[in-house]
Amino acid sequence: MNLFILTFIFLLLLKVIVSTVLEMTNLRFLRNHSSKIPECFRDFIDSNSYLKSVDYTIAKSRFSIVQEFYEATILGFLILGGVLPFLFNFFSESLGYGVWSQSLVFCLILFLIGLPSIPFDWWSTFRIEERFGFNKSSPKLWLSDKLKSGFIALLLGIPIVALLLYCVRLAGSAWWIYGFVVIYLFQLVMVVVYPMFIMPVFNKLEPIEEGNLKKRLFALSERTGFKTKSILVMDGSKRSGHSNAFFAGFGSFRRIVLYDTLIEQMSESQIEAVLAHEIGHYKLGHIPKMLLLSGVMSFSLFALLGWLSSSSLLAHSFYFTGLSLEQLILPIFLLFLTMGGLISYWMSPIGSAISRRHEYEADAFANQAMGDSQPLMSALRQLHTENLSNLTPHPLYSSFYYSHPTLMEREAAMQ
Repeated sequence: MNLFILTFIFLLLLKVIVSTVLEMTNLRFLRNHSSKIPECFRDFIDSNSYLKSVDYTIAKSRFSIVQEFYEATILGFLILGGVLPFLFNFFSESLGYGVWSQSLVFCLILFLIGLPSIPFDWWSTFRIEERFGFNKSSPKLWLSDKLKSGFIALLLGIPIVALLLYCVRLAGSAWWIYGFVVIYLFQLVMVVVYPMFIMPVFNKLEPIEEGNLKKRLFALSERTGFKTKSILVMDGSKRSGHSNAFFAGFGSFRRIVLYDTLIEQMSESQIEAVLAHEIGHYKLGHIPKMLLLSGVMSFSLFALLGWLSSSSLLAHSFYFTGLSLEQLILPIFLLFLTMGGLISYWMSPIGSAISRRHEYEADAFANQAMGDSQPLMSALRQLHTENLSNLTPHPLYSSFYYSHPTLMEREAAMQ
């Protein structure tokens, strides 16, 4: 055993232990509040809905604990069992070491190592979500989504990996700088491309219907200085009973998308408040700020990857042998991507904290735009009720994982 292997084992075990402790702590905290509805929630949720939200959270938490152990076992087997070198050698001997063939090798390996997670995705959809009335998808649609996602991943992934490998061949030791530029530009392009071209592959997006709601929403857009040609409604009910709204793109490509379930479940004033919140994200520059943060983190990771690729030590430590330094680039990519979650896991609380701050700011913008905090507060309560959200998460759990403040925190801030 060397330092790389010991570090991997340590990080893998630490992630499993910490995530399990957080889930168990959250479950214990939830059970302590499950005997009766907290007083601050009694005026908008009944006992049956509250107990159902508790059961939903418990089911998801138990599932998450089992999934964490399963995925850790699979990852340990892939990394320590020599599976990655075996797959790499097998495909490379058949397809060769050219730039495009190696890009295909990379995508094929990622596809294969992603297969063990599919049963858990199926169980989550057709057991847990089905049990609580959220799943609207059919096995045929679910399979179709998987096939479409795989095809799009290949369509986008092969050229991107090929560009990175060309950077390695043309720029030598400085390849990681050019590689960062390629990936960051790709991220920026995807901010525009995803809502315009990829989302419609899976969901129907249509302009909101004529009527009083449309007039209110466009009046709000004019009032807040957010001029838009269309507000889109997505057929989210095609797959799930969950409701949501989100903002995508930037500049003239920006789009606000409302789930059809959101429109069915909420009043016009509540929907208007939700839209005001989403406009707040745009007006306050949250998307550029998050893109900038993503750029800083990506640059740091590419710098680390550049340092690791300057030596064969990492690849050799995990059984990639008999290859030149140039041929080892792809194995280093594979190792870095496969084990990257063990590092990014500890960075997630930082991103979550920034995201929660943005949510508070967007709430404040919405309240100002509406002239009252009641419509947004009412909308948030409706969202939490319809989605069976956990109303009483443990503070440590929510601060680690939640990208949005809890309902209690948001209401306190608005009041």
